[in-house]
Amino acid sequence: MKADNELVLALDCGTQSLRALLFSKQGTLEAKEKIEYIPYVSEYPGWAEQDPLVWWGALVQGCNRLHEKHPDLWKQVSAVAVTTQRDSMICLDAGGNPLRPAILWMDARKAPCPYIPKALMNLTYKAIGMEEAILHTQEAAACNWIRKYQPETWHDTAQFSQVSGYLNYKLTHNHVDSVASQIGHIPFDYKKQQWAHQGHLNTMMFPVEPEKLPHLVAPGTIMGKITKEAAKQTGLPEGLPVVAAGSDKGCETLGSGVIDESVASLSFGTTATVQTTTRRYVEPLRFMPAYPAVLSGHFNPEVEIFRGYWMISWFKNQFAYKEVTEAEQKGISAERMLDSLLEQTPCGSFGLMMQPYWTAGLKQPSAKGAIIGFADVHERAHVYRSIIEGLAYGLREGLEMIIKATKVPVKTLRVSGGASQSDMICQISADVMRIPIERGSTFEASGLGAAMCAATAVGWYPSIGEAVRGMSGSMDTFTPIPSNADLYERLYQNVYKRMYRSLAPLYEEIRKITGYPERPGADR
Repeated sequence: MKADNELVLALDCGTQSLRALLFSKQGTLEAKEKIEYIPYVSEYPGWAEQDPLVWWGALVQGCNRLHEKHPDLWKQVSAVAVTTQRDSMICLDAGGNPLRPAILWMDARKAPCPYIPKALMNLTYKAIGMEEAILHTQEAAACNWIRKYQPETWHDTAQFSQVSGYLNYKLTHNHVDSVASQIGHIPFDYKKQQWAHQGHLNTMMFPVEPEKLPHLVAPGTIMGKITKEAAKQTGLPEGLPVVAAGSDKGCETLGSGVIDESVASLSFGTTATVQTTTRRYVEPLRFMPAYPAVLSGHFNPEVEIFRGYWMISWFKNQFAYKEVTEAEQKGISAERMLDSLLEQTPCGSFGLMMQPYWTAGLKQPSAKGAIIGFADVHERAHVYRSIIEGLAYGLREGLEMIIKATKVPVKTLRVSGGASQSDMICQISADVMRIPIERGSTFEASGLGAAMCAATAVGWYPSIGEAVRGMSGSMDTFTPIPSNADLYERLYQNVYKRMYRSLAPLYEEIRKITGYPERPGADR
């Protein structure tokens, strides 16, 4: 069968849903099934866990629904690729069965584990003011918590895997994963894009035995084939190639067509990120590594806003029941319905400014979120607009860090993620950034990036770079409106960039009084 008549299946497993997506050679989304689930279970405050069988069940359900609704398209599937959330870790026994619920990327539990020699910490990291950041990072690792509090489980763990590695195993029965999926609190050497050697900082921070780690292959590589058992459950044909892809953010950047430093990707997702793609290893934030790109031999320097466009969900839950209900009745996204709130408010929200540090970062361990400038004129519409503007300011700040590190100006921005369905959010972001923003024909950019890997593996394109050029499709463009951009420029330079410095002493006092955020080594 000719490739023009064939399709590839991308399986995108996120925090709140799994999407099963069929893409053509041209990058057209031919069919989609979305399976939603409860994002996480929290047995104790701050915990976030998920039963891995929930993800596998959603994958099976998504495949079966596509098969039932689109039997003719289903027959054309030539390969499958998996892309998933990052840094959500699973303990598997020798038979590939989960030993405990996965600990998710948003989990806030801590495990004091001083594996780094004190002399090294004092001489190196304390001297440059990164001691607290290093200790926080180490304490946040799922492997360290399990080793300390559930040693029997750790002893029985044969494979310590990302969600991608687990789903790839369920499909192929091989403990194999993509290099481009290895992002998180794991002993990975980001500069060399391989498991770290003994003595590397990451092996001291995250002491996972080498035999517990999956074998890594390059993106676009066939890592196995659908087993008889997986075929029976999913409806996929036995022997179908399963292709290595990458993390959801990495695939999103690839699917947005970002393959060099002149273009950057904005992800309007649960975690908001700005990324670019470069051949050079650069760190926009010191000790925050450039992640392995899905384009082999490249890196994705990234700055993230941890809670990001989750703030839209927070606003919807607290203040927008009417719009959410109406959106469901009309069959459109809540973000599009909320555009009405943005349309009735002016640029700058009459001086209401939001700082999106709703979760403290490595460089701002005491930081909290803030909205300042309230007056009697402000209503919920202004609060919503200040959230959107504040996220745009935060992403612009991250973009400036990336440009400073790469020394290459960004000429165009590509946007994806759920909130990118809103024209108003895209336009406000373009105005704040002062750079044109392009939006592809599908906001399922992470799935499209995975599909590009599969398309390369089955020979539709000679390389992943060529697949990007052949599958990116047409773009909508949002050009900055000069008058809006000028007002945002003044607010960004004169207010937003000074907010953290002005509020930091108060954040530190709050931390001293309340004990939150916790300091490394605090009693628990």
